Amino acid sequence: MNLCVSVFCSRSAGSAEMKDVLPKPRFHLDLWLRFTVQNWILDVGRPVLMLVVPADWCPVNRPGPAEVLHFLYIISTPLVLLKMLERSPRTLPLLAVRLGIIAVVMGTSLHLVADSITGRLLLIGYKLHLSVRENPIMKTLEPSSLVDAFELLFYFDDTLGHLMWYGPLFLVLFLFFSGCFSLRKQEEKMPLAAWMLFVPSSAFYWYLITEGQTFILFIFTFFTMTATVMHQRRRGMVPDSNGVFMLYRYAVQKLWTMWSMLTQRGSGGVSGGAGEVQVRMCCLGKCFMMTENVERWRCDHVRIISMPIG
Repeated sequence: MNLCVSVFCSRSAGSAEMKDVLPKPRFHLDLWLRFTVQNWILDVGRPVLMLVVPADWCPVNRPGPAEVLHFLYIISTPLVLLKMLERSPRTLPLLAVRLGIIAVVMGTSLHLVADSITGRLLLIGYKLHLSVRENPIMKTLEPSSLVDAFELLFYFDDTLGHLMWYGPLFLVLFLFFSGCFSLRKQEEKMPLAAWMLFVPSSAFYWYLITEGQTFILFIFTFFTMTATVMHQRRRGMVPDSNGVFMLYRYAVQKLWTMWSMLTQRGSGGVSGGAGEVQVRMCCLGKCFMMTENVERWRCDHVRIISMPIG
């Protein structure tokens, strides 16, 4: 009897010592600040430069300021993802990490090439709201088989490039989130620095979903994170400040996306005259209602999707 009591006491003391030894979770301010600043300057800054810098400042056959930012984004993104993997308790095999980094570099490079060519096509009258074959400038191409080459270009950009780019990105974010759990006694709230980064970080994900066409990957990642939280709670674990930061950010985007879809469905479209068009400036993540005359502005470098109404 005394032996059992001593064993039980030793186990209790050992578990208490393990709880004391466990490191206290901390908010990775440097990591999230680097991630937010890099995305806002190098990714969101590209369409802003296209709006600010006049088209005639740079030769059409040479890279412009937006392409320079894209070059820097291609270099910096793998470094940020590798830093996140270093901070994550759960990592992938080395071969998988290398293949993922290669995929990100290739996906962003495909996007750079396709985006640069698309920007030049806009200067000569290319319409993004039309398919490749329906564009007037494509109908005049000789030989007509060149249209197939442009369709392949846009497939690399809109489908393959985005998948290779954002697939590893969301995978790394989920791996990092899966390690952001601690015991209930170590549960802590988001610090002030996290709340200050919450708004710009959430705004970037809104831009990412709108312009990057990552809605399916985003929804899949969000539900996987939610399932992970439910599973960890059964084990007595709760998200730490980094996990709460990521979860709140994804939840805000989920609610915003659902509200936008319900609002658009409930309105049943926008009423207006035959001359009105609905212009979505996807590069800036905003929707504007403009007349046909306003669409004649010098928006050559803005990715515009317009749809006639009426």
